[in-house]
Amino acid sequence: MDYGKYRYEASQRAKESRRKASHTTLKEMKYRPKIGTGDFTTKTKKVEKFLDQGHKVKVTIMFRGREVFHPERGMEILDRVAEAVDHVGKVDQVARLDGRNMTMVLSPDRRAQQQRHDRAERATEASARVGAEGAAGADDATTT
Repeated sequence: MDYGKYRYEASQRAKESRRKASHTTLKEMKYRPKIGTGDFTTKTKKVEKFLDQGHKVKVTIMFRGREVFHPERGMEILDRVAEAVDHVGKVDQVARLDGRNMTMVLSPDRRAQQQRHDRAERATEASARVGAEGAAGADDATTT
C-alpha cells in the first residue's frame, strides 16, 4: 500500500469519528435575587430551550451588596428553575455559593424528553383520528 492511500484513509477515519462525536456546550443564564415574575418566566423558557437543544445550562444567581447575606432567596430561585424545567432537564451540579455568585448546572434529561415526545406524538395521532371521525360524521349529516 502506498503512503498517500494510507494517509487518505486515516484522514477519512478521523473525519468520521469527529462527525459522530457529540458536542455539548455550556450555556449560562444569570438571575438576580429580586427578579420579577415576567423576567423569571422569560429566562426560564430560554433555559428550557437550551436544554431541549441538548446544551448544558449553568444557572447563576448574582448577589449585590447586602443581598449576599440572604442566600436562601437564591436557593428559592434555583429550586423554582429546577422545578420548572424538570421535564427536559435534571440537576447535574447542586447549588453552591462561590463568592458573590450562587451557581447550579442543569443537563438535558434524554429519558424525560423522549417521554414528552412520545406523549405529544400519541396526542397528535389521537386528534387526527378524532378529526377523521368527525369529518366522516359531518358527511353523513349532510347527506341525510
